[in-house]
Amino acid sequence: MSSPLNCTPVQISASGNVRAASCNLAGIFVSAASGTPTITIYDDVASGTTKKVVDTFPVVAGQWYPLPFLFLNGINIVLGGTVSATVAVA
Repeated sequence: MSSPLNCTPVQISASGNVRAASCNLAGIFVSAASGTPTITIYDDVASGTTKKVVDTFPVVAGQWYPLPFLFLNGINIVLGGTVSATVAVA
């Protein structure tokens, strides 16, 4: 697993592709969340939602979510509600 110290931070506040290549996800730090905030994570090079890796889960502001997963194609994150977060990718 990648340590968050060896990762590239990617700030997100809208759904979309975080990395368009094979990579490791260390986790996600949620800095702000409101309006029934959720995150769903897919293994996809673009904005596809076929290969779900992490099913929809509710998030809370100020929380680090360790998610030590390998993505073969890329990382597509779909946000529900209002979420601002930093994704740690290696």
